[in-house]
Amino acid sequence: MHDDAGSQNAAWEEEAGRGRVELIPAKRHAFILEHIKRQGTVAIQELIDLIGASPSTIRRDLEALERQGALERTHGGAMLQRTELATFEPDIATTAQFARAEKEAIGAVMAAQLRPGQSVIFDSSTTVLEVARAIAAAPMELTAVTNSLLIAQLLATVPGVRLVVPGGTCKPGSLTLVGHPGENFLRTIHADVAILGTHTISGNILTETSLEVAAMKKAMIVAARRVVVLADHSKFTSPNFCTICDVSEIDEIITDEGIDPAHLSALRALGAEVRIVDVAERPRAAHG
Repeated sequence: MHDDAGSQNAAWEEEAGRGRVELIPAKRHAFILEHIKRQGTVAIQELIDLIGASPSTIRRDLEALERQGALERTHGGAMLQRTELATFEPDIATTAQFARAEKEAIGAVMAAQLRPGQSVIFDSSTTVLEVARAIAAAPMELTAVTNSLLIAQLLATVPGVRLVVPGGTCKPGSLTLVGHPGENFLRTIHADVAILGTHTISGNILTETSLEVAAMKKAMIVAARRVVVLADHSKFTSPNFCTICDVSEIDEIITDEGIDPAHLSALRALGAEVRIVDVAERPRAAHG
């Protein structure tokens, strides 16, 4: 285990800087946010050098991120928001680019825990999406319940998967169903496993930016015999707008070796079962 907050940046710097390849907008935005989070500030020229994009492209990226509330523009660059916004979350495309290798490894480990015949709840997080991708690559018989239109679309074509979409209203700017009738439906089922993501884990609580999303996750927790939370190392930070649940309500947390040792010790002191994934050693699903 090691504290390697810059591992994702290093990979992107190699992809963008050495190859002088202009990344897709979502990947540029994720790179910029990760870089500023690590450094505190960044100059436009520095981003030009790292990413290989034009000055006008970088300025448009910073303007877009400023409109989202992700950062503050400065003369010649940008900096983190002076006060972190508890309701801020990047758009879905940008979120999917954060900690990609870590999410894929965590998803593969979770998929390897599943067994044929289980009923499994999949929430709408990007890390849980990686579990669905692993199942699509190695099909198995499951009853899958999800409030993610993206996960539903993926699993609908997987042999052996019986797909249930509870319904609800599509959250603006996302492919996540929230509210009724989905919440009511979740109160009527008793699944074997619920696989959840979270916006942050802060001390002894899991938090989200949206009341509606938090309510769906709470219903999923009640509906399952076992609850597993997938959270890469970047999720261990200050709380967001609303609480999902206490760590004591979770059966297992799966994270990567980049987690801060202090956060890991604190979780284990709370009695939490924490599994650390070695990103370099992704398992193949064992469905036997």
